[in-house]
Amino acid sequence: MIESSVIEAQNAKRAADLDADFDALGAKLARRGVDINALVERAKTFGVAVPSWGTGTGGTRFARFPGAGEPRDIFDKLDDCGVIQTLTQATPTVSLHIPWDKADPSDLLAKAAQYGLSFDAMNSNTFQDQPDQAQSYKFGSLSHTDAATRAQAVEHNLECIEIGQSLGSKALTVWIGDGANFPGQTHMGRQFERYLASMKEIYKGLPDDWRIFSEHKIYEPAFYSTVVQDWGSSLLTAQELGDKAMCLVDLGHHAPNVNIEMIVSRLIHAGKLGGFHFNDSKYGDDDLDSGTIEPYRLFLVWNELVDAEATSGLDLAHMIDQSHNVTDPIESLMISAIEIQRAFVQASLVDRDALKGYQDDNDALMASATLRGAFRTDVEPILARARLETGGAIDPIMTYRASGYRAQVASVRPKVSGAGGGIV
Repeated sequence: MIESSVIEAQNAKRAADLDADFDALGAKLARRGVDINALVERAKTFGVAVPSWGTGTGGTRFARFPGAGEPRDIFDKLDDCGVIQTLTQATPTVSLHIPWDKADPSDLLAKAAQYGLSFDAMNSNTFQDQPDQAQSYKFGSLSHTDAATRAQAVEHNLECIEIGQSLGSKALTVWIGDGANFPGQTHMGRQFERYLASMKEIYKGLPDDWRIFSEHKIYEPAFYSTVVQDWGSSLLTAQELGDKAMCLVDLGHHAPNVNIEMIVSRLIHAGKLGGFHFNDSKYGDDDLDSGTIEPYRLFLVWNELVDAEATSGLDLAHMIDQSHNVTDPIESLMISAIEIQRAFVQASLVDRDALKGYQDDNDALMASATLRGAFRTDVEPILARARLETGGAIDPIMTYRASGYRAQVASVRPKVSGAGGGIV
């Protein structure tokens, strides 16, 4: 835990500079008819879920290089998530992954309560074999040719729902690695039909106030064909299952140059956009910190989301989904939360009346300039003021480093071996 005295001391060092930057930005925005204090209040409403698995180093298919103080279990992960929320005030929920995070629900709730955290969507795992399972997922799970294997995967997802109910969660995210690596390996039509049949069994087990999110991924580990490879297959799934089924968009799960913001728009139109996994990528599912490679694309996605806020029935779940080898996971998750919040506030600055006028007049240059003007606005003083007023840190990274938290946990958490590869 980060002591409040550390936060207060670090904030005191930066308060005068923040006041000066805030006043300067406030005057600039006032000339545009924008109330900076209203944006601070808006920033305070922002929240994105932290993935429990993101608090440990992940890796690639080839190697993993653990850092000091790696979490030993879900309770250590929740301690780390508590630090992230304490400093950023932007990550009030945690998304669990089963079976990695299985524990007594009452103990999980008690630990989360220490930091004012709650639990977001549950995540099932049928892309790995577990020591106690009877059937292997080597050749698929929900779409496997073997009925017993499919039944095992369905039962696991139903178990995730049961655990989530005891924790106050309201959604289940389903991602599978099913597909094929060789042409002819599987009948793609029948495989998709088996997947849909399995998903329908899971859907039957959803409580009335729950939703199920279908997550697509263009490739990996199935490189020739993937059962749910793009937003079209995800949309087909959600439409066939029913009203409680939605599509989840991971910003890293797309072919290069795909217009993700257009996918967002189309899914909103279909009434099937359920949520996001935020990260960034250069090549594919790189799982980099949000805003690392394409901050403008992140802004453009948020531009669509802010524009659609008044859409009836739109209720989006936002979660970070990243894992990397070369940074402190807590620092990376804080950076991502801040960058996602930044894009949200920047998108809130878009003059939508002016933009609509330029669009109606086919004034491509000024329409584009309107978006760039919002994106180029440095809203850091707004984010920092929102953190300060809610008990967080003006500068979360430097406050975290000053706290010595990583060294503290490293002194009590055993060193973890880096043997073995694989994405966490």
